[in-house]
Amino acid sequence: MSLTARDADELSAFYRGAFGFVDLRPPRRLSGDVVSRGNGLPNSDIYSLWLNLPDHHEPFLEIMEYAETVSRPIPAVNEPGYGHLAFEVLDLIKTIERALRLGGSLLGDVSNFGTEEQPHLIVYIRDPEGNILELEQSCPH
Repeated sequence: MSLTARDADELSAFYRGAFGFVDLRPPRRLSGDVVSRGNGLPNSDIYSLWLNLPDHHEPFLEIMEYAETVSRPIPAVNEPGYGHLAFEVLDLIKTIERALRLGGSLLGDVSNFGTEEQPHLIVYIRDPEGNILELEQSCPH
């Protein structure tokens, strides 16, 4: 998974604090002809952070900050293309509270997609840069 950030250090702090991500490797600066040929963007200059969840090396989250960015409006939930990142969490309410404290925002209300006996809670939020995240919690009995 990859997110292009306005501020990679601040956005990575959100994912570390809200979800417990840790560094997979030290940050790197990516530039030069090889990078530009690979992504098709001339004169690419990218600050790249790789994060993963503790005890997991795959998949990982790459947060990239380009030296030059293009502005776009905040994505809509129903916008075609990549929609959102989804995370299964152990405690939905605590995760929401951490995310809000770290600059995230709610998009919807917590909803039960399961049953009263076997709840499956979901909610959509935004990270501090406006990216859409779906949080899910299965509640075993």
